[in-house]
Amino acid sequence: MSDFEHAKKRVAELTEILNDANRKYYVLDAPEISDFDYDKYMRELIELETEFPQLLKEDSPSRRVGGEVLEGFENVEHAVRMQSLTDVFDKGELLEFDGRVRSALGVDKPEYTTELKIDGLSVSLEYRDGVFFRGSTRGNGAVGEDITNNLKTVKSIPLRLSEPVPYLEVRGEVFMPKKAFLDLNELREIRGEPLFANPRNAAAGSLRQLDSSVTAGRRLDIFVFNVQAVEGLEFSTHTESLEYMEKLGFKVIPDRGIQHGIEEAYAEIERLGEMRGTLGFDIDGAVVKLNSLDDRAVMGETTKTPRWATAFKYPPEEQETELLDIVLQVGRTGAVTPNAVFTPVRIAGSVVSRATLHNIGYIHQKDIRIGDFIKVRKAGDVIPEVAEVVKEKRRDGLKKYEMPAECPVCGEPIEKAEDEAATRCVNPNCPARQLRSVIHFASKGAMDIEGLGPAIVERFIDGGLISSCADLYELKAEQLSGLEGFGEKSAENLIASIEKSKSRGLARLLAALGIPLIGTRAAQLIAGRFGDIDKVMEAEEEQLSAIPDIGERMAASVVHYFSDPASKELIRRFKKYGLDLTYETEETADTLAGKTFVITGTLPSMKRGDAKKLIEQNGGKVTGSVSKKTDYLLAGEEAGSKLDKANALGIPVIDEAELISMIG
Repeated sequence: MSDFEHAKKRVAELTEILNDANRKYYVLDAPEISDFDYDKYMRELIELETEFPQLLKEDSPSRRVGGEVLEGFENVEHAVRMQSLTDVFDKGELLEFDGRVRSALGVDKPEYTTELKIDGLSVSLEYRDGVFFRGSTRGNGAVGEDITNNLKTVKSIPLRLSEPVPYLEVRGEVFMPKKAFLDLNELREIRGEPLFANPRNAAAGSLRQLDSSVTAGRRLDIFVFNVQAVEGLEFSTHTESLEYMEKLGFKVIPDRGIQHGIEEAYAEIERLGEMRGTLGFDIDGAVVKLNSLDDRAVMGETTKTPRWATAFKYPPEEQETELLDIVLQVGRTGAVTPNAVFTPVRIAGSVVSRATLHNIGYIHQKDIRIGDFIKVRKAGDVIPEVAEVVKEKRRDGLKKYEMPAECPVCGEPIEKAEDEAATRCVNPNCPARQLRSVIHFASKGAMDIEGLGPAIVERFIDGGLISSCADLYELKAEQLSGLEGFGEKSAENLIASIEKSKSRGLARLLAALGIPLIGTRAAQLIAGRFGDIDKVMEAEEEQLSAIPDIGERMAASVVHYFSDPASKELIRRFKKYGLDLTYETEETADTLAGKTFVITGTLPSMKRGDAKKLIEQNGGKVTGSVSKKTDYLLAGEEAGSKLDKANALGIPVIDEAELISMIG
């Protein structure tokens, strides 16, 4: 057997193993293989597909990793309009809906189904011959955006169905589980990035990333709840269609059932509402639908909403409690955040006793005072927040709250800049800042020091082993092996991981330093512009702000950071320990200067990302959609709608060999 035939057989085996693992883990919630084995199989698959690009298929499990970067999203015109629902807010309005249904159908007790209303982002998934080929947002109902690459990273979405249905379009709700949301916000807080308001906001932002690898890291999920269109099959009821979707491999909306009459449906609404706080995802209501598809046809629809369904919206749950204190937390950038401490109350399924108060402006706006009675709720059923003060219960003598003049951790002054809402500790050596700085420095998006999590960083700082990021590079395995939880092998592994981080390069280091307003993308732009750390440290604001996407405030933040003697000392130590503080820029030619390309289909010997890189190295530009401004379409096998559009516009279509010939 040739190497290619052996690889082809092994790719098929790995695809089956990984698809089965994804279904059991993400759809059936019954995992059978370890994360370690899953990652091992995935690495092997990617290596084989890299060596033999012709084996890489659109439905390969490796597509879930993401990585393709788009210029923008193409529009998708929905063949079946993605309608919204009318809302009802109490039983009276629900009975009015039922009255209209009974009158139109001429029955006393219509057959309904009642389902959870997932608080996420509605999407369409389209399959041809059982293979996922396009996914899009709802948009305005008639036209959405093509987010296929991002949806492929959602592991509960099957890339190939269990049956080769000629054509199928289903509708589902993509959401971020509560646990994934809390973990994401915790990481963003450590990095000094803005927090997402709620899981729905986070899910929507994740799906609209132009870089699908970002989406892949956000742990999104989906529930499918409707068949939009299907060829070769007919259903008589909604529940029948859901059962069939489950058979095909979809993760279908849970806790569904059939009710006879509106009273049974309302009882189910109440039951689902009581589950609200125990679920691992957000819901904002329950959806009541006619089960019979013939009955739905009788009811009909308006241009925007169906007449055969309605959404019962649950009110936000609030509890009254007493504000006992306002305590301050110091973050990585020195931001001092006030937090409310109150008598514990149970909200949306869990007991809470603290909530963020964001900043002094928020406290003054709501006139929150220690000793007040307050109403607390969970934003998006997840994050506790103070909704309002119960002013009629305010006791005499409660004083207006003001921020202290000194940091609660180190005692140094705290200040509020005119153009910022946050108040900050000015001491760069504040222990609280040091802790969060090291946690951020070691995180995956920064220096990626495997095994150095927040708890271990805290132990190292409390034990006096480190006080800054640079101290990590002085640690020795023998110092750690005696600590609780560290054996000889685990100590050696951590030291090896720290040593490995030295080669991450300038862009990663700039992101890891935690310079205010400078995230991963900005760090890469700056590193690419200047090439080494000394030139970055010497850069003036005008030079920095001349970089596209680097604003004046960002430029000022970089200059201010490197003007601090403590920052200069940190860089001096990094040089001493042998960190790579350079950024390798690749030589570019101008063979394709001024030419705009679009890439589609599977190329014979290179990935589309490699082709994009090759074009850009030779002065060309790659965009995500075909237009009159496109000069060439680079097309491989299984080219889709982009090829049709290019032909319609008369745009030259080239293959991989012609591209290489053009470059010479």
